[in-house]
Amino acid sequence: MRSKILLALALLTLGGGGAIYLLHGKQQAPTIKPSSFKVATAAVASIARTVRLAGQTSARKYVNINAPELRGPESNKSLILLELVKPGAFVKKGQVMARIDAQSTEDHIDDVKDTVKQADADVVKRKAEQQIEWENLVQTLRQAKSDRDKARLDAQPARILTPLERQLLELNVQETEARYSMLEKSLADQKKSFESEIRILEITALRQRHHLERHQHDLLRFTVIATMDGLAVMQPIWRGGDMGQVEQGDQLGPGQLFAKIVDPKSMQVEARANQVETSDLRVGQSVVVRLDAFPGLQFSGTVYSIGALATGSWLQSYYKREVPVNITINGYDSRLIPDLSASAEVTLQKADGVLAIPLAAVRQTAGRPTVMVRDGDDFVSRDVTLGIHDETEVAVTSGLQAGDQVRVD
Repeated sequence: MRSKILLALALLTLGGGGAIYLLHGKQQAPTIKPSSFKVATAAVASIARTVRLAGQTSARKYVNINAPELRGPESNKSLILLELVKPGAFVKKGQVMARIDAQSTEDHIDDVKDTVKQADADVVKRKAEQQIEWENLVQTLRQAKSDRDKARLDAQPARILTPLERQLLELNVQETEARYSMLEKSLADQKKSFESEIRILEITALRQRHHLERHQHDLLRFTVIATMDGLAVMQPIWRGGDMGQVEQGDQLGPGQLFAKIVDPKSMQVEARANQVETSDLRVGQSVVVRLDAFPGLQFSGTVYSIGALATGSWLQSYYKREVPVNITINGYDSRLIPDLSASAEVTLQKADGVLAIPLAAVRQTAGRPTVMVRDGDDFVSRDVTLGIHDETEVAVTSGLQAGDQVRVD
């Protein structure tokens, strides 16, 4: 009797365990219904493959405004801006952009003018003195000639003279002739000396006049005139150890760039592209340009030029190189100014009116692209042929029809 009871308990235990096992198995593998999957409907749309570049805005048409390079000898002095147009102001051709302090130059010009007058007066004075000296030399030469002629007459054998007297007269003739020859030669040398002396004074006066003309030329350039219509953009300069925009009262060096005049209707984006991306870039591709400072503002554009060589900068690693890409911006807006950070979305390839599905709906089966298409309450696998794609969608050229629902994994 006891053994029968134990056998019954064992059977009950086994039956309960089996029931629990079956119940647990059903909870681990529930039936999946098609409605529990995320589906998408194939629809006709436009797909564009793009690449995003970063850069900054600039103007293709502009004029640099530099501090004047002085021609005078004192060309290394600092230049102080007394007047300066406001940054961002529109200027017209011929309008005054800036004025530089010219007081010290004007004072120096007055001193140089006095020097020029003195140099010219020295030439005139020395010519008059030479004229007097020349007349004295000519008179001395005439007297020497008269003495020579008289000595020759006295030495003629018209009268009876002793040998000693005749010898004395001959010696006198030789002496007067030698003196006349010496004075005649020295007169020619003195004439050349006078001419050289006057030439030196004239060159000195000419050098002073050139000195004056250079300063007068510099004085005209202290007023900086706009050479084209456009927007005035001030450049950053070092001021007291910090970089800041140039302002009225700043000191500039000769030839230093301190402003630009840009044509706001010729704006562009100076971007840089990775070497891998440039293989798909072409001149003439359409671009959408956005400005980081104005998120809601965008412009259409066109790839204008692509650099031939990749370059780097001191901020990058030596092995990292990028290719410069210039993009023209179509349209005009007062907020579009140079030196703004910008992004450019270049359209590499675009297809309109294609059948599009999510990229996540495509799977690879035995190396072929397939999609799971809804068929009633179930999904069936179907081979498809794909076209271009972007980051989220892909074009299907065959294998699907508009309205087909596909499973998105």
